[in-house]
Amino acid sequence: MTLRDVQHRIRALFGAKDGKRGVEGTFMWFMEEVGELSAALRDPSADPDNLRLEFADVLAWLATLANIAGVDLEDAMRQKYGAGCPKCHATPCVCGAAKP
Repeated sequence: MTLRDVQHRIRALFGAKDGKRGVEGTFMWFMEEVGELSAALRDPSADPDNLRLEFADVLAWLATLANIAGVDLEDAMRQKYGAGCPKCHATPCVCGAAKP
């Protein structure tokens, strides 16, 4: 699936519900899923299948937010990262800037 496919699939599955919930409510659900992913990543005994599903949940809720906000994730990623690192423009990144 491409990012565009993900957004279309999530819109087809949940678009009506998502639109009624709005950005604020959807963002809260997104953050809850990020928290679940965080917990799964920190658990050394975590089930690998569950970890994969948590990543999928986070991506699905991100796609939901993008749908509500009218953002095409595939275009956004291409614009920001398509030419390499946004700062040094190299692939792989060669700049010294690193986020902690």
